[in-house]
Amino acid sequence: MPSDAEDIVISVRGLVSRFGEQTVHDGIDLDVHRGEVLGVVGGSGSGKSVLLRTIVGLRRPQAGDINVLGYDVLHLDDSDAQALEQRWGVLFQDGALFSSLTVAQNIEVPLREHVPMPEPLMDEIAACKIAIVGLPEATADKFPSQLSGGMRKRAGLARALALDPEILFLDEPTAGLDPIGAAEFDQLIRDLKASLDLTVFLVTHDLDTLFAICDRVAVLVDSKIRIGTLDQLLADDHPWIHAYFHGPRGRAAHPGSDS
Repeated sequence: MPSDAEDIVISVRGLVSRFGEQTVHDGIDLDVHRGEVLGVVGGSGSGKSVLLRTIVGLRRPQAGDINVLGYDVLHLDDSDAQALEQRWGVLFQDGALFSSLTVAQNIEVPLREHVPMPEPLMDEIAACKIAIVGLPEATADKFPSQLSGGMRKRAGLARALALDPEILFLDEPTAGLDPIGAAEFDQLIRDLKASLDLTVFLVTHDLDTLFAICDRVAVLVDSKIRIGTLDQLLADDHPWIHAYFHGPRGRAAHPGSDS
């Protein structure tokens, strides 16, 4: 486990990601501290979701080291991989729910895989997770096709929380939501982070989300990464960062950003 004063729970060093001749990440270094909400932003094709998928072991990079909660992600044996997967939860952009399973059955998938238990207890846990993400009790027996987009995201979040993870990975959680739904989801993440003592790694394009819940922001530009507080990034003179934070949408999300 990490033992330094900053209590780093995710450490990335020298990460290189390529697709053919295109280099998406060129020697990225990144630390995520326990208990923070880190937002990851960048232009189209900058590798935001690729970074998340690489950290959780779904894609192997061309070079670099990744350490999560004391585990070397790129060199895990089966036992360590199982142990680490129980300590993080992932919400993909579309919810990634199994269409043939009910919401309760979807939430129970990680329970069945990692901590088999009696059916009644799994049903109780699923009901609890459904409640904490703000879904009606009756949602348990519905299929994903019967849910709105916002409800599917909440159901996916409930599944990501099934094993009481320490780290929550979110890939574009407010994409496709209307402004009211997006604001409500931001508030939900903020409340869950506080009540469950989560560390949150959040890929987003939503400026409102950055200003609402993020402690620091990592910006992927020119195949590199720049990390800082919002105040620090608002003062950054890199052309893309300046355009992102000081353009019309940036000024709407944070009226003081053009001052």
